[in-house]
Amino acid sequence: MNQSVFHRFQGCSDLPENLRGCSVAIGNFDGVHRGHQEVLSRALDYGRELGLPAVVLTFEPHPKTVFDPQNPVFRLTAAPFKARLLDMMEFSAVVEIPFTREFASNSAADFVSHILHECLGVRQVVTGFNFHFGKARQGTPEFLRQAGARLGFGVSEVEPFRDESGEVVSSSRIRRYLAEGAVAEAAGLLGYRYTVEETVIPGKQLGRELSFPTANMRLPDNADLKPGIYAVRFREQSGIVHDGVASYGRRPTVDEDGALLLETFIFDYDGDLYGQDCVVSLIAFLREEMKFDDLDALKVQMDRDCEEARAVLASLKPISTLDQALLFG
Repeated sequence: MNQSVFHRFQGCSDLPENLRGCSVAIGNFDGVHRGHQEVLSRALDYGRELGLPAVVLTFEPHPKTVFDPQNPVFRLTAAPFKARLLDMMEFSAVVEIPFTREFASNSAADFVSHILHECLGVRQVVTGFNFHFGKARQGTPEFLRQAGARLGFGVSEVEPFRDESGEVVSSSRIRRYLAEGAVAEAAGLLGYRYTVEETVIPGKQLGRELSFPTANMRLPDNADLKPGIYAVRFREQSGIVHDGVASYGRRPTVDEDGALLLETFIFDYDGDLYGQDCVVSLIAFLREEMKFDDLDALKVQMDRDCEEARAVLASLKPISTLDQALLFG
């Protein structure tokens, strides 16, 4: 965990002098998955070797959503949670450049001269293998290297990262796994358990009536997560963690036309979480969402779900340092 103060900036105009002259990783980094972590770790390594602050330069909202607003991208990590992960990796700051069609029309030369040179004063740039920038994607890795030679910064391009099966790790693969409920496979590519951070909102108190009170969260409308029941680790805003079981779906037995909600029953907990920004990490997919004949049948199945989730969570172990920080603090 980063012991220094982590900064999150919307744009680079307010970047303090002590963060200029940095080693910067550039990319969208949606998911901060194992492939992204290769790029990010290289930027951190340069920062340590050269005695530079390490900064991440990214873009908000996701460029694909700007160009195709009718089909917004299912974000694996919203900007606040992405910043949380980068803080855990021990970056000094993240700079979120507001991405608009107007910004996208700027030339590659403008991006280098204004953003990288004038605003950040970069000393070292690290990108992924497929990074292009500027109008019509005219900014190539070779363009960036030539600009660096002229302006006095180094450029490092990281080759695609492949998993144990030899396939390239990508955000799109992770999205497909999550749509299938394959959270273990998604975790293998992320390098940590898939996690959401949202505000706990009031519900209809149906869970309380069934003796299963839940902490309810509304995920983004385009969240393509398979409806069903999951074993989860739940983190309060204070940092206290709990085990639990969560349902993602529309509650067909009691609220057939309900909105999609993530509802977490926290084991052995009695408290008020309304209004808190809390974190839920999905550990295992237990079963698909089902409609039961009556509430008694639903309660019997919920008891079974709790028993299965407790068994899964009893042997929970972190799969990385990021996972350790998210699940155990």
